[in-house]
Amino acid sequence: MNEPPISRGFRARQRPPGTRDRVPPGQHLVSDFPVLSAGPTPEADLASWRFGLDDGASPFAEWTWAEFNALPQTEITVDIHCVTTWSKLDTRWRGVTIDDLLAAAGLSEAPDAFVMAHCEGGYTTNMPVADLVDGKAMVATHFDDEPLDPEHGGPARLLVPHLYFWKSAKWIRRLQFIPEDQPGFWEENGYHMYGDPWREQRYDGD
Repeated sequence: MNEPPISRGFRARQRPPGTRDRVPPGQHLVSDFPVLSAGPTPEADLASWRFGLDDGASPFAEWTWAEFNALPQTEITVDIHCVTTWSKLDTRWRGVTIDDLLAAAGLSEAPDAFVMAHCEGGYTTNMPVADLVDGKAMVATHFDDEPLDPEHGGPARLLVPHLYFWKSAKWIRRLQFIPEDQPGFWEENGYHMYGDPWREQRYDGD
């Protein structure tokens, strides 16, 4: 099978020159990739792995691991920001954009205004569809040219780099389109419904 096409605390910590406008308020830069998860790391069975789009009642599309990896692939380099205050610059990812997933499902546009992401272990997180389309987000399967490690969400995680990183849900299995915004796991436990790093929307009420 041919490879799919690739398209292109109290005292502030010092930031490297030229990065000030890339690091949101309250964040500090890291060179490693911290591991933070809401639960244990699941063991992926790629033979039974499926990823789907639905509205909670009817499926729009579903892909096996092989089918998913045959979809158009996109590579991006982005900065990421965790609500626990670390930021990592120039991270490199590869995966399938939400735009390409909608197109592969035969959808000219998203069927509803919001999405609930569902993952292994029951983890969920919510966001507006507008924050996923027009090249803003992908389901990523590779990091730094290597398959995504399980501890970082492999085999596939949502990547929404302009929001706090808890929105980039690990071990993603389906996106459910919903007409009204609803809280996911961390949102029900006091985190902000949206999570804009530049507005420091860490917790409910920020």
